[in-house]
Amino acid sequence: MTMSRIPNLITLSRIPMLFVVVTLMYMPWHGAMTLAFGLFVVAAVTDWLDGFIARRMNTVSRFGTLMDALSDKVFILGLFVAMLKGLPGWAMPCVLLMITREFLVTGLRLVAMANGSVLAAQKMGKLKTVLQSVSIGCLMAYWSAAFDLGLAFPKVFYDAFYAFSLSVFILATLLTVITGIAYGMQHWRLLMSES
Repeated sequence: MTMSRIPNLITLSRIPMLFVVVTLMYMPWHGAMTLAFGLFVVAAVTDWLDGFIARRMNTVSRFGTLMDALSDKVFILGLFVAMLKGLPGWAMPCVLLMITREFLVTGLRLVAMANGSVLAAQKMGKLKTVLQSVSIGCLMAYWSAAFDLGLAFPKVFYDAFYAFSLSVFILATLLTVITGIAYGMQHWRLLMSES
């Protein structure tokens, strides 16, 4: 294995991590959610690590750029779907909006790739991913503390943290939709050229 493949392997590692995290989330034994949360944090760090290593080794590639974005989407959307069982009913349309946005943007990137170019992630898109990750992390931390670890905080603390976590989830949904619309408007000519 050449050193140049390391960033791509780190990127792709988030896919199997998704299955392990989700499996742990549904395990009935104490500590499973905490382990799931810990592995989620590791996966979130790999999202930064693969790009850092690729830039330091000067091995940034079209494959890495595309797969990094795809791995992020699969990992984050998979977790949101898995978490729906523990979220209020209104969270379902929010997750569906996120899924729709991500598929449309990915489709646009594939069209661009077929034309020989790569549409890199924008700053607001990266902020969207960070906000989605923070939302997932907060919700998992809440479930870990409230139901797994049984930490002796007052109920009002748990209620406030859960409300905060849901607020971040709503903000992540709004930013996901807004950046999707902005991305589509910016690359509208590419879409029209294919119609």
